[in-house]
Amino acid sequence: MLDLTFYKDKVVLVTGHTGFKGSWLCKILINAGAKVIGYALDAPTQPNLFALANIEKDMVSIIGDIRDYDKLKSVFEKYKPELVFHLAAQPIVRDSYKDPLYTYETNVIGTANVLECIRVISSVKSFLNITTDKVYKNNELSNHPFKEDEPLDGFDPYSNSKSCSELVTHSYKKSFFQDGRCAISTARAGNVIGGGDFGNDRIIPDCIRAVEQGKDIIVRNPNSTRPYQHVLEPLYCYLMIVEKQFKDIKYAGYYNVGPDDCDCLTTGELANSFCECYGDGAHWKSLNDNGPHEANFLKLDTTKIKSTFGWEPRWHMDTTMKMIIEWTKVYFKNEEEIPEIMDKQINDFFGGK
Repeated sequence: MLDLTFYKDKVVLVTGHTGFKGSWLCKILINAGAKVIGYALDAPTQPNLFALANIEKDMVSIIGDIRDYDKLKSVFEKYKPELVFHLAAQPIVRDSYKDPLYTYETNVIGTANVLECIRVISSVKSFLNITTDKVYKNNELSNHPFKEDEPLDGFDPYSNSKSCSELVTHSYKKSFFQDGRCAISTARAGNVIGGGDFGNDRIIPDCIRAVEQGKDIIVRNPNSTRPYQHVLEPLYCYLMIVEKQFKDIKYAGYYNVGPDDCDCLTTGELANSFCECYGDGAHWKSLNDNGPHEANFLKLDTTKIKSTFGWEPRWHMDTTMKMIIEWTKVYFKNEEEIPEIMDKQINDFFGGK
């Protein structure tokens, strides 16, 4: 299992640090005593968790485009990171239909740029590329959980670009790192939810915006099934993989990171859970907006990561939703308390409570 003391005084580069998952990851690393370097565009939303939690004051935050190889390389040369978490991406399916070229440039060329920096600068000993459960060729088979050895071929530009990001990582690993000087893995996570996500076209942020404005929650596809998990679940796994493969390269590989079957829910079920937990008359209605194709069914087989590391999910949906509502009500009441509620939830999760 994970030993957070491993990260004390380690120089860690996080790409995409201004995003939702990146902000939570940086907070965990800072709390663990790591020397955190972030490289990303400005936070993609207003408001955003990175600013609300004042994370920048405790790390080096560099604003830059992952497509800018020269600038990215200068960061590697200056700070010489030992560990790299690659989260920078264009992460929204619907946005990928609007601007597919930008999506491919960011998610594919961006990944190649990071790996090229690792190839030419020898400081990095452990690298993790965070992709998505949507990388798999999805034939919409009912109740079929994807395994790591199944074909990669995402349908939409976002999903496909992340499939390509995986393939770029596989190629670099086989072509340039067979000597073992840097352990390389990818992690394919399910749908991540938690306090501090303000993204567009995501169910929990949509719920929070609706209740804040006293409006109905609109659910586009209430029967779509997704593997939902609290943001701290995959972050725990990411930190564990980077630690373990640093210590022993035999752990480098390709891992699904997702919840147990009980937390593979329809969007309607998730909206019900939010409304019941939030109270105050929160309710939702279905309204299909005839948007572009999105997969109707996704589920991950997590046997590999469980058997390799003895990992099990800690927070199921009842706890996850309580934590989301707890965070949300602090946000509505007093934004200055957000760093404290993040620390509380991190301590609760990593303390196993």
